[in-house]
Amino acid sequence: MALREHPLRQQVVAEMHLRRWPPLRAPGTILQWVRTLSEDQRAEEAAMIAAGATQLVSDNPRHKEGTLADGVSFVWEGHSEGSSLAMFVARGDPACFLGPSGCADLAPLVAWAEAMPGDVIRATRIHLAADEPSALAIVDRVDFDPLEMVSCQVGAGSRLWSDFRLQGDGYGRLVIAANGAEPHDFSRLVKRVQELGNYRNMALIGLPAARAAWPTLNAVEAQLRELGAQVSDPEVTDDVLMAELSELSLDLVSVATAINYRMSATVAYARLVEERLDELDVKPIAGFQSLAEFSRRRFLPAVRTCAALTERERQLSLRAQQLSSLLRVRIETRIENQNARLLGSMERSIGMQLRLQQLVEGLSVVALSYYAISLLHYLLTGIGARWHFDEDLVLAVAVPVTVLAVWGTIHRLKHRLLGIGGDH
Repeated sequence: MALREHPLRQQVVAEMHLRRWPPLRAPGTILQWVRTLSEDQRAEEAAMIAAGATQLVSDNPRHKEGTLADGVSFVWEGHSEGSSLAMFVARGDPACFLGPSGCADLAPLVAWAEAMPGDVIRATRIHLAADEPSALAIVDRVDFDPLEMVSCQVGAGSRLWSDFRLQGDGYGRLVIAANGAEPHDFSRLVKRVQELGNYRNMALIGLPAARAAWPTLNAVEAQLRELGAQVSDPEVTDDVLMAELSELSLDLVSVATAINYRMSATVAYARLVEERLDELDVKPIAGFQSLAEFSRRRFLPAVRTCAALTERERQLSLRAQQLSSLLRVRIETRIENQNARLLGSMERSIGMQLRLQQLVEGLSVVALSYYAISLLHYLLTGIGARWHFDEDLVLAVAVPVTVLAVWGTIHRLKHRLLGIGGDH
């Protein structure tokens, strides 16, 4: 019965196996190109490799190796942001290292590799020497800057030389003496040296982006200070402050969108650089910069600049959020004050309406009482023509009685209409 595998099992297992370089024997030459690629360019690169290789072994989609010509092999590796192509020339002719375009059989292969799609972030030529005397003979022929020379022991006793500068043809140069290292160990050592430089360059891509974003953060910080002062200014309207704060927040989001991936990648690559330095077990040589000193002295400040930018962007975003909270509190306080003033105005209006109503009720009582007394006066006048009695006295007694009766009637009617009391 066949195993029912997880769809990612083969890929996961392949990732756990080392992507080895072939055993390296000195003398020899290595040429390596590291590129960044778009997704569209990956398919074009794969087609060029398949067409250019005379023999191709590919049991891992991220690792291919094979032969390009007699005595020339290659290893291709896929990475998250690009790929690397290493070409191994198994002969010690210094011309293959100093100027491969002058080697008739190697020049077409170099031209093929240089025509690969993508943007080269690192291109290196490495001469592998059997020992230090033969290595120094090559070092003397390379235009290394003596003030920038890096030389040290790596691994169990091998030694390297380089100034890590680009020559006129766009390549860096590196000379490594095996000093008796076993081919497999020497292969791992040289690969780690190259990975150190490759990861270093990939990490440093973030530095120009950090420098470009720094002035924007300066402007944002100045605007935040100004907005902070305006929040306490009652003359500045809430709408103006909200519009400015929204625009500022959009600027911060734009900066974060532009840099976050690159800065995160810089942190990840920097960790790999540190790991490779530890694995190389660098031992300094008097009179030269060591690989560790060169990497840390030039590299760590750049990584710290990127980390400082990320932290500054985070702090400014936090300050913008705090300022937004303060502005919301100001708006809510203003609304509460407006509501309080409105309620006070309504209370005064209701009180005035109540007093006017009481006044109207009083006038109504007086008016109705007056009409009632007038009617009573006409009635008494008619009765008094037949029966003689003191009309004025009767009217005088009737006035308070009439007023009370009218007031009581109006009071009961008001309570009945408003639903007050128990009489419904």
